[in-house]
Amino acid sequence: MSLIDVSGLTIGIRGPDDNILPVVDAVDISVGEGESLGIAGESGSGKSTLLLAMMGLVKTGLHHLKGQSRFDGLPMLGRNDEDLNGIRGGRLALIPQNAGTALTPSMRIGRQIEESLRLHGNLTAEVRNRRIVDLLARVQLPDPVELAQRYPHQLSGGQLQRVAIAMALAGEPKALLLDEPTTGLDVTTQLGILDLLADLRRSEGVALICVSHDLGVIAHLCHRLAVMYAGSIVESGATAEILAAPRHPYARALIASIPRIANGLLPQSIPGRPAAAADRAGGCNFAPRCVAAREACRASAPALQPVAEGHQVACFFPTAGPLSLDGTNAAGPEATGTPVLRLVDVSVSYQRPGFFGRFSGPPRQTVSKVSLSVARGEVLGLVGESGSGKSTVLRAIAGLWPISGGEIVKPGSTGPGHSPESRRAVQLIFQNPDASLNPRHTIEEIIAQPLRLYFDMKPVEIRDTALRLLADVNLDPRYLARYPGQLSGGERQRVAIARAFAAKPEVLLCDEITSALDVSVQASVLRLIRDLGIARGVATLLVSHDLAAVRALSHRIAVLYRGELVEVGPAADVCAAPMHPYTKALLAAVLEPEAGGLHRIRLAPDRGDIQNPACAFAPRCPDCREICVVTRPEWQGAEHQARCHLADGQRPRSRLSV
Repeated sequence: MSLIDVSGLTIGIRGPDDNILPVVDAVDISVGEGESLGIAGESGSGKSTLLLAMMGLVKTGLHHLKGQSRFDGLPMLGRNDEDLNGIRGGRLALIPQNAGTALTPSMRIGRQIEESLRLHGNLTAEVRNRRIVDLLARVQLPDPVELAQRYPHQLSGGQLQRVAIAMALAGEPKALLLDEPTTGLDVTTQLGILDLLADLRRSEGVALICVSHDLGVIAHLCHRLAVMYAGSIVESGATAEILAAPRHPYARALIASIPRIANGLLPQSIPGRPAAAADRAGGCNFAPRCVAAREACRASAPALQPVAEGHQVACFFPTAGPLSLDGTNAAGPEATGTPVLRLVDVSVSYQRPGFFGRFSGPPRQTVSKVSLSVARGEVLGLVGESGSGKSTVLRAIAGLWPISGGEIVKPGSTGPGHSPESRRAVQLIFQNPDASLNPRHTIEEIIAQPLRLYFDMKPVEIRDTALRLLADVNLDPRYLARYPGQLSGGERQRVAIARAFAAKPEVLLCDEITSALDVSVQASVLRLIRDLGIARGVATLLVSHDLAAVRALSHRIAVLYRGELVEVGPAADVCAAPMHPYTKALLAAVLEPEAGGLHRIRLAPDRGDIQNPACAFAPRCPDCREICVVTRPEWQGAEHQARCHLADGQRPRSRLSV
């Protein structure tokens, strides 16, 4: 018997004519003990709604129409929450896309994990405390004893995601539902977390269902793949087979939209917009966007039919053959002129807040003497593991975090304060859109705020501009009347991007802005950033764990390790011939659908046998030598530089194949 069984599940939303329109339409899924299934598709295709239904949850405003989801033979939908409390968070656990929704901001991390342990076990306080530390270490969080005493706001987005995973593992689940489980994780941590999840499946028989925009993650973790579009499954089968030779036109277009580090090109996004629930009538839902659509596709909807053993496709004319991976150079022409943004030896220190924080010792330095510059029209990618200080740098530039040393020169900065002009000229797009979108305002009101504040526009002008901005980020005009809670995670991120563009910035700070976007929308958003930079001379600082997207969009890349820059250079050179061993490890950890068999470098934590090394990376470096421990490395190179003893000719620089 299947551990998770979904049969004929249909969930709908009330339409403008008071009729119920399906957002999940007659879906069948079966996953047994120790099996793994990936679910892929664009934002709004019904993936998260389907996953929540497996937990027995239906969002407010949605209606369970027919079908059922069962866990271990027990129906999950239509039951009281009290009946399911013994299952949820214990034998069946959900890791949400936004870790912030799973964590209470006023409670310390350790206390929150302890609550889960108390709810789903009978452990003593001493055993619970040991278990908390073990769980935090298991998800590769540094110094778990100290981290357990922090509050959620004191952690980076990637660290919060790992805490959410640790909480899910606390109940020793038999099935894990993963909604974008690696959102916000750097590539090396992502690889370690996926290895952990795969080990749970193999050794303990944990069933995994993973919803993700990252098909590289699904390729690494899941044996089977279901591709969803407009609430229905349009292709399902073995993951390797679908990724190598997808049959449905939508699956082919989705896979071809993935950026690859090897070619450094940004692929074309899928034309048109995903079909909204109100637009799904008659024929194949993908027909309006399909270049191969025929009259039969518009006349009736194709059913899911087998095309090979274990491989099903909902298409009248399924296609086989190699994919076309054409793309364009997204970075555009090289930027010239005086830098519009300069950081000179910028340092940022962290002091625990409150009265007692004054007596907790000296402030801890999170960013140390970072010097960078970005010219008009240039995109600079800033990469590194979670907790390396990337987001701290962006917040310091935006004026949200004080610097403890150095200087930041930016547009409109005429003194120590922040003038209205400097706030307009420097716009920060947050990793988590929920932190910046007022849930009580409509999308039109959210986008109108900068238009009214900085340009004193009239209501008619505001609405016209808001409509143009929505079109730029691939959202339908009907979204103006909606609230953030009625949008998917990817749609909310696009609203946050549109609001930033509304201020006509001179400096754009992008903090993991594509982490919640599907690959097709990601391509269109990155192109929008490219076009804005070229047309308006905007300097863009792009922080992202998606190294393929950074490679495609950036003119230059800067690599940050524990608050210090270790490598800076042209994007093509840094990705093809990295000089620093840390950069090489980051690139080798990138997961791409075709790269599952490559040798990957798994960086270990500090060995602990090297105290106060001159090079911070020495305890983790596979090529560490005595000079690295006793002598601080200087910058080596000219246009392409690295702070490493091994970059000065002591070893040959090999080109990296990924």
